Amino acid sequence: MGSAADQTATPTSEGAESLRPFHIDIPSTAIDDLRNRLARTHWPDELPGVGWEYGVPLSYVRHLAERWQNGYDWRTWEARLNRYPQFTTAIDGQNIHFLHVRSPEPDAIPLILTHGWPGSIVEFLDVIGPLSDPRTHGDDPADAFHLVIPSLPGYGFSGPTHDVGWNIYRIAKVWTVLMERLGYRRYGAVGNDAGSLISPELGRVAPAQVLGVHVTQIFSFPSGDSAELAGLSPEEQQQLEILQWFYEHKFSFNTLMAQQPQTLAYALKDSPAGLLGWNAQLFGEDIDDDFVLTNVMLYWVTGTAASAARLYYENAHAAAPTEPTTVPIGVAAFGGDFSGIRRFAERDHQNIVHWSTFDHGGHFAAHKVPELLIGDVRDFFRQLQ
Repeated sequence: MGSAADQTATPTSEGAESLRPFHIDIPSTAIDDLRNRLARTHWPDELPGVGWEYGVPLSYVRHLAERWQNGYDWRTWEARLNRYPQFTTAIDGQNIHFLHVRSPEPDAIPLILTHGWPGSIVEFLDVIGPLSDPRTHGDDPADAFHLVIPSLPGYGFSGPTHDVGWNIYRIAKVWTVLMERLGYRRYGAVGNDAGSLISPELGRVAPAQVLGVHVTQIFSFPSGDSAELAGLSPEEQQQLEILQWFYEHKFSFNTLMAQQPQTLAYALKDSPAGLLGWNAQLFGEDIDDDFVLTNVMLYWVTGTAASAARLYYENAHAAAPTEPTTVPIGVAAFGGDFSGIRRFAERDHQNIVHWSTFDHGGHFAAHKVPELLIGDVRDFFRQLQ
């Protein structure tokens, strides 16, 4: 990838002093309380044979809840997270928690990875090793990255938020401060879900610092002008059909959290089964149980279901920029997910230089197909060196 020696620096004394080492250690009493609450769940009834048509099936949530109560081992996942250096720091009045994994390769490119909802930093656990230390994983050490993986404000150990206005634009500005505080003068960004919205905005607010942005979705949609829909390719038409299906069958979570997140908060904060059912709607049965439970666990033990939901409200009430972004952007479009339609994406992002399509992988590609995402991230950033 070429030298990144001029892209990193030692944190300033002020920045270093504001970084506080962090270690996850959830009290056993909290885990016992969780299990007791799960044991006392009042389960709803369900119509026979309707599957997912009316929402997340009772059988699926009961299965996950039983695993959560009797078989799931949080301490194993807690230890896995604690393998990596973690810190907290205060930026714009908000506590920010993040993993900071320095590569052993001195010329590694700094990279900030951003998750979304209902995910967390757990989304990226399977890519940390290969991205930060490719030599150990049998790959080219020139493809190494220093990794910064923050929990979104209001999510997990970065939460809750305490004031209004925590939308994707404010978060992007906070990420620039975080990277500067860590001593990174030039860096890339990777995002999924909300991270696919925040990462291009990071490039917008700090174009001199952001080398490039790699995302798994571009949320650019038709404007309503019928002329925009003329001449769509079969692949583009398929993406439009996926989007239409999602709006008609799965978009209720977005509408509710964008309109009344506080109304929802009472159920999610009080009931682990309620939180599990709500968050599980976008994981689906093709994701392994413990990955789902660990992501949900971070919301439960930190009490951040409400503040996480507020991100949707803040985004819906934010004034969006009208000019396209100019930072180089790469897109990895994974089968089973809406990743975007390039002609609309190029209307909002004028410097898309890389677009890969995969026939599988879904919405959580970093977990389901980490080798494909890792390869695509490497390919994209090689182009920029």
